[in-house]
Amino acid sequence: MRILVTGPTGKVGRRLIDRLLVDPEWRHARIRALCHNRTLPEGERVEVVRGSIADRETAERAIAGVSHVVHLATCKEMPELVMDVTVKGLFWLLEAFRDSPTAQRFLLIGGDAGVGHFYYAHDGPLTERTPHMAYPGCYALSKVLEEVMLAQFGIQYGIDWTCLRAPWIMEKDDFRFTLSFGDDVFGGPVWKDLVSDAVAARCRAEGTVPRLLDAEGAPLKRNFVHVDDLTSAILAALDSPGAAQRLFNICMDEPVDYGALASYLARSRGLGAIDIPSAYRSNWMDNTAAKFALGWRPDYDMERLVEAAWAYERAPDDPRRIWYPG
Repeated sequence: MRILVTGPTGKVGRRLIDRLLVDPEWRHARIRALCHNRTLPEGERVEVVRGSIADRETAERAIAGVSHVVHLATCKEMPELVMDVTVKGLFWLLEAFRDSPTAQRFLLIGGDAGVGHFYYAHDGPLTERTPHMAYPGCYALSKVLEEVMLAQFGIQYGIDWTCLRAPWIMEKDDFRFTLSFGDDVFGGPVWKDLVSDAVAARCRAEGTVPRLLDAEGAPLKRNFVHVDDLTSAILAALDSPGAAQRLFNICMDEPVDYGALASYLARSRGLGAIDIPSAYRSNWMDNTAAKFALGWRPDYDMERLVEAAWAYERAPDDPRRIWYPG
């Protein structure tokens, strides 16, 4: 088995490669890392191909001789790059994959941005049958286009594909800094922009966390997944017969309820909370299909997510950086 990993230097790519190299079950797997802006050290089981997936020749070199693809490369709100990276790049990879005599399965990591996550109201849990509903911006649109293109290659050419649709992916102390009122906030919303400067300063000084409210005024429910759980799902789906031409939601069993989160942080760490009204909508991703078909189970719930994030101590050479594309 030779596995091509695109986006190998991101948080999921790094964790996946580490797992493949140390897990005895995957000791015969060899890894080809397709690197663009950053690279990885090569080794006995790891080789590196350099270049952009938007270049057809690079995509063909990357696919040649591989049996499985784990496609992680993505691009956020960068209109000048997003079509080259997430549409043209995926197209060239799929074109090379369908013509390859060694190709077995193409696994894509999708995102809940493709169904609008907390931008739209839903009348029930978000399942794999929920229609695509991109929220404004090019990133969510790209997630829709990726999932549709992959499924269409299965229809047109019969390729074996799997898509794992993930919400916001957490590692290390990410979750702690999603709640910061400072410039060190990880991701969005940017809480300090939603309150006055004086309130933001007080929240920073006191460690106050946001209690995000939805459009109805109730604590918002938002989905997350820990990188270890997503990695386990990738390994479960990589060669499972039950994953052929299937889409799966990969997430925690329950979304994070910002009210329950504030209460837990008050009990466990004595932190205060401040209500932040919003027009966002609560939602709940249903991961039942992945449990049934893959035998996968998430290890992280809200409390473990908190405890892991607060316990993590970053080394001086381990800054929080977000690179797109990687």
